[in-house]
Amino acid sequence: MHDATLRNRLGQWLEPSRRSDVPPFMVMDVMAAAARIEATGGHVIHMEVGQPAAGAPRTAIAAAHAALEAGRIDYTSALGMPSLRARIVRHYRETYGCAVSPERIVVTTGSSGGFILAFLSMFEPGDRVAVTVPGYPPYRHILTALGCEPVLIETTNETRHALTGEALLAAHRKAPLKGVLVGSPANPTGTMMSREALAGLMAAAEDAGIRFISDEIYHGLDYAFPAVTAAALSEHALVINSFSKYFCMTGWRVGWMVVPEVLVRPIERLQQNLSISVPSLSQIAAEAAFDGAAEMEEIKHSYQENRRILIEGLPKAGLSKFLPADGAFYLYADVSDFTADSFEFAQQMLEQARVAATPGLDFDPIRGRSFLRFSYARSPEEMREAVDRIAEWLK
Repeated sequence: MHDATLRNRLGQWLEPSRRSDVPPFMVMDVMAAAARIEATGGHVIHMEVGQPAAGAPRTAIAAAHAALEAGRIDYTSALGMPSLRARIVRHYRETYGCAVSPERIVVTTGSSGGFILAFLSMFEPGDRVAVTVPGYPPYRHILTALGCEPVLIETTNETRHALTGEALLAAHRKAPLKGVLVGSPANPTGTMMSREALAGLMAAAEDAGIRFISDEIYHGLDYAFPAVTAAALSEHALVINSFSKYFCMTGWRVGWMVVPEVLVRPIERLQQNLSISVPSLSQIAAEAAFDGAAEMEEIKHSYQENRRILIEGLPKAGLSKFLPADGAFYLYADVSDFTADSFEFAQQMLEQARVAATPGLDFDPIRGRSFLRFSYARSPEEMREAVDRIAEWLK
């Protein structure tokens, strides 16, 4: 009896905090279900996770090997290695014709670490921050865990699923917003904002005193037109990017931010306390990754072929309604002709067709039950096989 009472008291003491009560990132659950099938000998085509099938550039691997041979992998500055920050500045100059001071570059533990640092430095608990739906789930979940209120703004076909200044200001008039976060190319839609659309949205946000965060993790993976960085349009925007997608370095967990000058020192203090510094081996490899651009462009061409296979093949299989796939490596398909529950649809497709995709509910709690996200970051052969399996399954 005493032991039971003690266990009950310990359970109360260790009750999880309310801020930890965030939804799971559903794509990870789909990956786990696919892994169980593979453990019994099944062959699953993975279209659920936004992870490149290719590895890091050879230049990055070589640099990491050389660093390990040298024998010391130490702490770095909390803001990142000076040589990497300088190389990122060069990237902005060469890619966008944009001059950025190296003092404004902060190296992060992937884009995820960037989101945490950005939200902590820009917002107070209770602040309302606008995000679009459909959109990347951890935007909402991290904001919630930090005590902020994510404000969901639906996007439409009429605006090619890009947030407009009008929609942002309409939400701001209902109740004041402290910030807004947008991604282009976007996850899960793959849609992109033109320079004019992005500039118009940023101007509307600045005029209203709404702080602006631009998620540019899929830059480099643009097919319809060149991606535009918010850093070229305003020094007041905070830009988040990563080596995970274009440079195929997901597991290295290294990214960067371009931050307004006033936030550099606050973010440095946060980084010092939260992680001391980003792993130095990853930073060394990331700096060398820029020299592997030719290799990465070949992989990008493979994505373009995958995109063509899906855009041409899925309508023949029965999935004919999807959003413009301008960039990234996602296709967001409307499955409402087949189901009112994309979660159940995804489960059945995985179990019966052995094709893994992510239910739209992960990205859009409002209308996501009508959509699936397909990632086309794997090989063209797998994309063709996926189309054939889906067509056979939907017959």
